[in-house]
Amino acid sequence: MTLPSAIFQLAARLGERLNHLGKTVATAESCTGGGVAQAITAVPGSSSWFEYAAVTYSDRMKRRALGVSHELLSAHGAVSEPVVEAMVAGLLEASSADIGVAISGIAGPGGNVPGKPVGTVCFGWGAAGDIETTTRYFSGDRAQIREQAVVFALTQLIEQLNRQDQ
Repeated sequence: MTLPSAIFQLAARLGERLNHLGKTVATAESCTGGGVAQAITAVPGSSSWFEYAAVTYSDRMKRRALGVSHELLSAHGAVSEPVVEAMVAGLLEASSADIGVAISGIAGPGGNVPGKPVGTVCFGWGAAGDIETTTRYFSGDRAQIREQAVVFALTQLIEQLNRQDQ
């Protein structure tokens, strides 16, 4: 599968930063269905800096694979900052990666709930004990929303690594 060149270039930049710092990355994805992991592994040499990926589309797998609590999912829903924070924490615990990213959102065309329209995507990224979260609202069709989410996730990982390198 061919990636858009902008996404491949971001993934290559991420790899350069990880190599420079001697770090590895892992991903926990829901609405992107492994799109970030796909972008990362499209880069030659990624085996030296890519550790692990989990596509946890269902709440059951978020609980089982990443240790997200039933109570957290019930209180906030899968598309929430507390849940992506827990996804990153669980991802880092399940792997030996230095940095991780988690994504959960509503890519559409259906699935919106009150306060969370189609295009709502929550992100968590960081290292153990230093996890940041945010929510973004993307527009377009399902493919466009997923692509924008992948771009944002890669960009945030690069920015996090740049801050660590200062």
